[in-house]
Amino acid sequence: MDNYEKNSKISNPVRNKFLSGANGVNLLEERAGEKTLPVKKKKVAKIFTYLIIFFSIAFIIFSSQVIVSEQNPNSWIYKIPIIGQIKHLAESADKELKGEDRDRINLLLLGMGGKNHEGGYLTDTIMLASLEPSTKKVALLSIPRDLTIPMEGMGWRKVNNVNAYAEAKNLGSGGVAISQALSDVLKIPVDYFVRLDFEGFVNIINELDGIDVYVENTLNDPSYPIMGKEEAEPYAARFEHLYIPAGWQKMDGELALKYVRSRHAGGGEGSDFARSRRQQKVIEAAKNKFLSKNTLFRPSIITNIIGELEEHVNTNVKIWEAIKLWNIVKDVSQENITNKVLDNSSSGLLIDARGEDGAYILSPRGGDFSEIQYLVNNIFSDAPIEAKTKVKVEKASLDIRNGTWINGLASVTALDLEKYGFNVVRLSNSSQKDFQKSVIYDLTYGEKMESLSVLKEKTGANVSFSLPQWLIDDIKNELADEKTPEQPDFILILGQDADKTSSGTDNPEK
Repeated sequence: MDNYEKNSKISNPVRNKFLSGANGVNLLEERAGEKTLPVKKKKVAKIFTYLIIFFSIAFIIFSSQVIVSEQNPNSWIYKIPIIGQIKHLAESADKELKGEDRDRINLLLLGMGGKNHEGGYLTDTIMLASLEPSTKKVALLSIPRDLTIPMEGMGWRKVNNVNAYAEAKNLGSGGVAISQALSDVLKIPVDYFVRLDFEGFVNIINELDGIDVYVENTLNDPSYPIMGKEEAEPYAARFEHLYIPAGWQKMDGELALKYVRSRHAGGGEGSDFARSRRQQKVIEAAKNKFLSKNTLFRPSIITNIIGELEEHVNTNVKIWEAIKLWNIVKDVSQENITNKVLDNSSSGLLIDARGEDGAYILSPRGGDFSEIQYLVNNIFSDAPIEAKTKVKVEKASLDIRNGTWINGLASVTALDLEKYGFNVVRLSNSSQKDFQKSVIYDLTYGEKMESLSVLKEKTGANVSFSLPQWLIDDIKNELADEKTPEQPDFILILGQDADKTSSGTDNPEK
């Protein structure tokens, strides 16, 4: 099936047959009021920088046993920035950070309930932050707590359980345990970890006298669990109705915690992936408040926050390492920050599943972690700006189908093409599996030639403006099954040649 006619115009009968679609849906006709493509998730502006600043300041102060007194007007904090005061320590250090020799430093950021919270050692937030020192690039990968991973001697368990199991055996070992578990799964070294509990989070926000957060979408959660009332009767007394309207909101520590932890809100805000975005908003707001002049030059606040961090933060980052990390990331620009979330979207690398006990879990789409490993190991690779700009301007969408028996080929290709700005709306296996040569079916009939040119150059595929009957039939069946089908601009069916052209990887993903 590799002999497709390149650039052939679709005949009227065939075109009309395709246009009719399922249930009379016209797939290719011009639509009045062109539907706006989903807005891409906003990049988190310097979130990693914010975290490093925050923790570096704390570690520097309490590790050096610096005592700041509000009655001491000659204190250095009144005169120069904290980081600048001890910058020379990092610059003069002969030691290298873990990962500097391979030009990649991996830091695991963890949030958990804490000892005074039910299920306190379950990690509620898991984020892998990677730095590339030579390019001053930062990449953030949010890992959902319901992702299942193999645990030695315990089979498959949710990733958020790792820290809890380790703490139950040996108090204080959770950070190392989850770092090692994710290192094994992702096939990368995890050099450092930073773990903060909820009590410390709440207290720090309160020490800052609250934070200002822009709530993008109204949060309406009718059953937010009330801490300390897990066994209350009647059953309804265990919950409260959490309502936070859209717009700017002043939040104290308790409200901020509820905002980032809510799981049952409507309108798409009830997912773990929405929670990740809200967590990033709160972190940014806390950073802004913490680094404001009113905070940095009030030693009593700094001292109180240091106390909270000392009690509620666990990390393997040493003082000199924190300073060197700061020196690496302090000048990172927003365009050099990549943000990724492992999710169960139509082009995501995870799928919904049920565990042996019937509990909801997330599993790798391809059955193993090769797809996720590819993403992690290639997260710093990027497309040429010129090509990316062309695709983004045309807002090109893409349906990718694996026309081979090579497991994971569609996912690897999608990860590569997303870097060029393509909106991958669907990943699937083709019903026809004997493709030797990849084929692009252009459903715009040449209206997005810049994107088509980039797609052809990247994949080496043939181009066709006509659809084979089997593909027309497949699309009709898919439209009948899907409630809100989205017509792509291009359908890319991958052939055997894509195994060589898509990424040069020996471990292709779906």
